[in-house]
Amino acid sequence: MKTSATSHGAPEPAHQVDEAVNGPLDGLRVIELGTVVAGPFAGRLLADYGADVIKVEDPRRPDPLRDWGQRAYHGHKLWWTVHARNKRCITLDLRSVAGQNLLADLAGQADIVIENFRPGTLERWDLGYERLSAANPGLILARISGFGQTGPYRERPGYAAVAEAMGGLRAINGYPGEAPPRMGISLGDSLGGLFAVQGVLAALHRRAVTGRGQVVDVSLAEACMAMLESAIPEYDKTGYIRRPSGTRLEGIAPSNLYRSRDDRWLIVAANQDTVFARLCRAMNRSELIDDDRFRDHNARGQHQNEIDTIVASWVAERQAGDVLKILGEAGVVAGPVYTVDEIVADPHFAAREMIVDHKDERLGEIVRGPGIVPKFSRTAGRVRWAGPARPGVDNAAVYGGLLGVDAEQLRRWAQDGVI
Repeated sequence: MKTSATSHGAPEPAHQVDEAVNGPLDGLRVIELGTVVAGPFAGRLLADYGADVIKVEDPRRPDPLRDWGQRAYHGHKLWWTVHARNKRCITLDLRSVAGQNLLADLAGQADIVIENFRPGTLERWDLGYERLSAANPGLILARISGFGQTGPYRERPGYAAVAEAMGGLRAINGYPGEAPPRMGISLGDSLGGLFAVQGVLAALHRRAVTGRGQVVDVSLAEACMAMLESAIPEYDKTGYIRRPSGTRLEGIAPSNLYRSRDDRWLIVAANQDTVFARLCRAMNRSELIDDDRFRDHNARGQHQNEIDTIVASWVAERQAGDVLKILGEAGVVAGPVYTVDEIVADPHFAAREMIVDHKDERLGEIVRGPGIVPKFSRTAGRVRWAGPARPGVDNAAVYGGLLGVDAEQLRRWAQDGVI
């Protein structure tokens, strides 16, 4: 286990990429026990940044994500290529004593363990933090669950949909008077994964100071709640309960969706005073700058419908390309609403290496997927492979390489269903 100190010297110059490492977390080892989205997403991010992520799957019940996604290609769903990338895959029965002992041994060789079971599951398997960290006091255990490891809801099962609902996101999404919709993605799970990675990185910094690890406790519901901006203090002091506002945010104007003459939806966001002035000049409506209804942020918020009508009429008279050209030259924030085909075709995303190749071993073909966020000037992360095609394909390399297990013992464990 490595506990390298943090440098506090001058910042490194940009664009001097260190090709000798796979990313800023190269040299760290992660054991991923999670399934489906939240845990695997956290593991994927750490793997993107260069960590050696070893994904553990039950030998009889592999990660359901292998067969998730909205479309199949040659009999295979394609979500797996995103969240399994850059990981090694082993099998291990954590319900067996032999499997529990092996996991404890692996944790002794790791920096981080990620899990997203219901709270208490690891403890029932005698794999709580006390045991996992006994021989490895620097171990960081990231625990992702619906409602966290403490509190009256701790034992409730928690999916992203419930987390988004109880964390407050659904209540402010959609249109007034309509059922609160989902985003079309597992947003609560992904937010939980992001907060887990943030917590792990903070814990790594503290470990560099003290030499000791800790538990990072992430609740999906709390991850959603953390996105509520000013909703809680507004309710606390004024009693205001934020509700859905459709395509706009109440009191922020103009910042909305507007339809162009060629039937394209465009975002125009000119709610800041200086940007609003640029918008008025771009529309040849300079008189609006000094109009008392629109003189500042607060006034525009009070007359939101009126300014939205003016901007919508101007956009509706023009082709989308012309609107974006005029506003871009004027320094007004604007952009089209992209579908995925437009994202993939956009030259900016290509230049930023945000559409990258994955060699999918199941298909024997290249599959394009999302690139790595953020970009690092010296230790760039990269997609090294798209994830093993079969569960347990790295058993020999991991158990043999890390724990010194010989081939005969591996054969016996496989025969007994331990791996």
